[in-house]
Amino acid sequence: MESVRQEQGVEWIREQIAAERRELAEVFAGFTAEQWESPSLCEGWRVREVAAHQSTGFRHSTARTVWELARSGGSIHRMADRVARRDAALLTDRELSAAMADHADHPWRPPVGGRIAALAHDAVHGLDITVALGLAPRLPLPRAAALLGAVSARSVRFFGARLDGVRMRATDLEWSYGQGRSVVEGRAEHLLLVAYGRRVPRGLLTGEGAALFAWGG
Repeated sequence: MESVRQEQGVEWIREQIAAERRELAEVFAGFTAEQWESPSLCEGWRVREVAAHQSTGFRHSTARTVWELARSGGSIHRMADRVARRDAALLTDRELSAAMADHADHPWRPPVGGRIAALAHDAVHGLDITVALGLAPRLPLPRAAALLGAVSARSVRFFGARLDGVRMRATDLEWSYGQGRSVVEGRAEHLLLVAYGRRVPRGLLTGEGAALFAWGG
């Protein structure tokens, strides 16, 4: 993990963001109509809504975002939900795919967290889609390691992950988080989802606490 942290210069993270967006665009381009309409790991959102949300920061100016936020009573969550649903209905499958590739080098970042947060936004939402659809693991380990290395008590609280009494441990790289007695083991990308408040399909995690984070359980 230390070598990964040392590698995380600004340019490396920027390259990873661009690569993540291009890779997701390629995945999206191969979706069937049924897959676009399938549920994601984001509660209440289909694959379409997640893809629309991912590119909102590229397609909307800062002024437009502030206006949308005001329309939503100042609630970021209400704004994100409303805009994602609206844009998912307006944009075609091809437009949703192209938005990621066309903006691979866009400098958008979340209000807090910097570039690593931008990478996390792209990667976690990408996993919300691919893991829900049962697709093969796709997040490169160095990228997953960088994102797991940024997991903190603050980020866990912000994303509503309930990890009290839990210790997460990756099986495909050297990483663990938490001091609890209830161990949860799995691939790095699946634990990343847990750290961001998601549940994952049954069978992807093992250990005493795995059932706590099972999708639909």
